[in-house]
Amino acid sequence: MLFLMNSDSFHSISSNNLMFMKLTLEALEVIDAIERKGSFAAAAAVLNKVPSAISYTVQKLEQDLGVSLFQKEGRRAVLTSAGLHLVEQGRLLLTAADELAAGTQQVATGWEPRLRIAVDTVVPIEEVLPHVAALHEEQPTIEVSLSMEVLAGTWEALIENQVDLVIGGVGEAPRHQGVRCEPWREYKHIFVAAPTHPLCSEDQPVSAETAERYRGIIIPDSSRNSTPLSRGLPHQQAAISVPNMAAKLAAHRLGLGVGFVPEDLAAEDVAAGRLVKLDVAEARENEPAMLGWKASNRGQALGFMLERLREAARAHCSRPQRDEWAH
Repeated sequence: MLFLMNSDSFHSISSNNLMFMKLTLEALEVIDAIERKGSFAAAAAVLNKVPSAISYTVQKLEQDLGVSLFQKEGRRAVLTSAGLHLVEQGRLLLTAADELAAGTQQVATGWEPRLRIAVDTVVPIEEVLPHVAALHEEQPTIEVSLSMEVLAGTWEALIENQVDLVIGGVGEAPRHQGVRCEPWREYKHIFVAAPTHPLCSEDQPVSAETAERYRGIIIPDSSRNSTPLSRGLPHQQAAISVPNMAAKLAAHRLGLGVGFVPEDLAAEDVAAGRLVKLDVAEARENEPAMLGWKASNRGQALGFMLERLREAARAHCSRPQRDEWAH
């Protein structure tokens, strides 16, 4: 049970004549779920409760607080201004409670109970999964969650405390206090098209003006609150947006458009003739990808992953380069 009251009033007002307003974490989770999922029924499903329990929790909370949290708009129940305030502030309390529980476990064992990782779409997930497997061998009970982000969205996830570790962050590293970053890998990009695409018949190197006559395939920046970054389109051209790198490569193979992709990810397609690497007048420079984490996080799981990722980067740098990929 969580009791909220003004700290200045705590010592001056006796609990015998103070009516406490009771906000349980369970009630805050219910309100949060309703706002995220859009209905009482959907919230009940995600929380594994019956709808009547959701309705009762909301009614009891409204009664305890003396406010209306929802109002009817047609058939929909939408948050009132008071309800919206409760959701926003309640999420801070839910996050704090979650971090308190995790921190307590970490103090006791040295290992975090969970590790949340944002992987930029430039990084093949196959490069990350073996490290996750090794972590589970070392600490079988740890909960690992992986999310794919794009450009500024990768850093935003770390800054907003949605993840504990960023793998492959590109662009300018954040300068926020408490965030640590270090260079990790460099990714080389090549310009590709399907062998049947009309751009393959153009003279090479392909000029930017020629390339922009054809549709591009892009992965939009996944940031929500940051200034989005842009990569890979020469000047302004029509484009198809796809959610991740696997979809981008699939779209290129189908001839839906042209564009830059990481060389390592396109290697098999180019070798098999499913994609053609084109020389372009305005090639992209190698793009450094970084690791990022919160300096305050001293958990063993984070340290374990960082050391494995550093070792993998050193091994990649020492690996002989294939002649067919040399420029």
